[in-house]
Amino acid sequence: MRLRVRTFLTAAFCAWVATGSPAQERDRLPDFATCMDIEIARFERALTWLHRREGGAEEFSIAGVQGVYYCGSVGIVSCDRSEAPIPCQKQLVDRQDNLSVAVLNHLPKPDAVAFDTEAWNGHWAVPFYARAFALARGTSAGPDCAGSTEVLQVWCEAREANTRLQNAVLAWEVARYLDLVAPAVEIGWVNPPPPVRPRLRPEQ
Repeated sequence: MRLRVRTFLTAAFCAWVATGSPAQERDRLPDFATCMDIEIARFERALTWLHRREGGAEEFSIAGVQGVYYCGSVGIVSCDRSEAPIPCQKQLVDRQDNLSVAVLNHLPKPDAVAFDTEAWNGHWAVPFYARAFALARGTSAGPDCAGSTEVLQVWCEAREANTRLQNAVLAWEVARYLDLVAPAVEIGWVNPPPPVRPRLRPEQ
């Protein structure tokens, strides 16, 4: 049931975006890689702000992978508008899975991390990292997208790959909060985001 709902939502999202002018929307939407560059840079800015707050940061309100979900959806829509949608979706699956592997390869195992017990004793982030790490390295119980038409199956597979990427990025976010890993740009699994163009002011 959850898979059917997820597939329906994916199809609904793609249909909604497709109602606009394809050329105009394509110009507005970044490609998947650029979208991820922007999302990770957003998190790093938020993390810097969080660490600078007076008295520390007990809450982790900046955590979240909605941006990763958005980037996956942008990739799906871009593939649907390409000349070869199905091969494009399959390539998107590979790109997302390869990115997940790159993220996970730089995450330390929770039982190998040595924390300052006085500073981190009882802190929520320590057990949370262990759980996020385990979730990101979990395995599927089976072929989640089997039994669909080819078009729906590639949509489903792209969405499932994005879910795996979300789990990996969430674990990385907690690791960054705990200062266990370097920024993603330094590691190399994303690039610096493109500069933001200034918006034109309306004529007076």
